[in-house]
Amino acid sequence: MKLIDGKQTAADIRAELKLRTTTFEKKYGKKVGLAVILIGNDPASQVYVRNKIKACEEAGIRSFAHYLPETASEEEALSLIDALSADENVHGILVQLPLPQQLSAEKILAAIPPHKDVDGFLAENIGKLALGEESTVACTPLGVMELLKRYQIPVKGKRAVVLGRSNIVGRPMALLLLNADATVTVCHSKTLSLKEECLRADILVAAIGKPKFVTADMVKEGAVVIDVGINRTEDGKLCGDVDFENVKEKASYITPVPGGIGPMTIAMLLTNVVKAAEKNA
Repeated sequence: MKLIDGKQTAADIRAELKLRTTTFEKKYGKKVGLAVILIGNDPASQVYVRNKIKACEEAGIRSFAHYLPETASEEEALSLIDALSADENVHGILVQLPLPQQLSAEKILAAIPPHKDVDGFLAENIGKLALGEESTVACTPLGVMELLKRYQIPVKGKRAVVLGRSNIVGRPMALLLLNADATVTVCHSKTLSLKEECLRADILVAAIGKPKFVTADMVKEGAVVIDVGINRTEDGKLCGDVDFENVKEKASYITPVPGGIGPMTIAMLLTNVVKAAEKNA
């Protein structure tokens, strides 16, 4: 079993991006810029935003943090997005989810122009991905593909099984694997004979948000296991969707939680920001 180290890979990516942002600054006389909008006071979101701002610094990206209160109206959020859309120093706009109840995430995200959608959540970008065209792709599935590439794990012709069909991970993950010539099965809560489907996988991606759901008897000998889940156990420890200790005995490659896909998600966000800046300069 080989451990896939997302933490180290993400650090390598930030160092590579630093060179690109330095070149950009020399060429255009300004920094690559990311605007982060946090509405409300969700503690987990505050931690994520802090981590993203810190990662921006390491990669040479200027971050503009905007905090709106829990009681913010849709008009306030939309007018802030309008202002950032027009700001030439901002190359990417990120709205931290979840949003307070009175706000429609759909409406607010749709207000971000496609060329500044560094999360890859907009219908236009998802549509391009589905058509196999170049687009900005959601950061978590993009991080998975980057790890497979850097660890030289072949995807072409392999049987890939994705557990979960969310718009943020499962669906774009399936499309990326399909575009890389894998044979893809998407499983979800209504899938019959789930265990049998998982046992066919050469590459198994778990993204369902259920602690230690994937057990060793669901994994084929020598499969590559990618754990996207981040869950807290009753004793407050972090764990993934995969029963790591038992599954690692069967997997050829496996990602840990924490230290696997989590750091890669932020690294790919920064990559999307730098790409957007270079493309639109």
